[in-house]
Amino acid sequence: MAAGKNFICSQLEKRGFVSLDLDKTAHEAISLCTPQILAAFGEEAKNRGISLLNADGSLNRRALGQIVFSDKELLSRQEAIVYPKIIQITTQYIEENREKSVILNATVLFKTPELFSKCEKILFVKANFFKRLMRAKKRDKMPLRQILARFKSQKNLFKEYKNAAKELDIPIELIKN
Repeated sequence: MAAGKNFICSQLEKRGFVSLDLDKTAHEAISLCTPQILAAFGEEAKNRGISLLNADGSLNRRALGQIVFSDKELLSRQEAIVYPKIIQITTQYIEENREKSVILNATVLFKTPELFSKCEKILFVKANFFKRLMRAKKRDKMPLRQILARFKSQKNLFKEYKNAAKELDIPIELIKN
């Protein structure tokens, strides 16, 4: 979160690459999976006094984030609902752009081996804690506690990427931003 992936993608797009922002794809998938998410997390939200719906009836992603980023089991449950849709949308994008060089701008791509294995190279973008914190506070306007919970859930990402890349023999490059 807030490491600078979007900036790096924008620079590569200037060189002719096309990119798919999997954060936005995840938002689309979450929207499409709202009924399943409400069924899976409605009781948990009720117990915590959190409303999962906005006034307009759409899913409140921030409220959902408060729930799922607080517990690994709950995050895994949400991923089991949303990831298949993300994989479907992403695979379609790759197919539609098969004549181009495609970038998958993703935080946890290693969690989807179906997509990770399509990569020729992994660029892992990293920034120091305070830079990320300031970017996240400015960009996302989330409470500090929620930002820190997300940071904690992403604590060992580089290690996870290195392990997945090694297993699939995909080169990985660390970019400090």
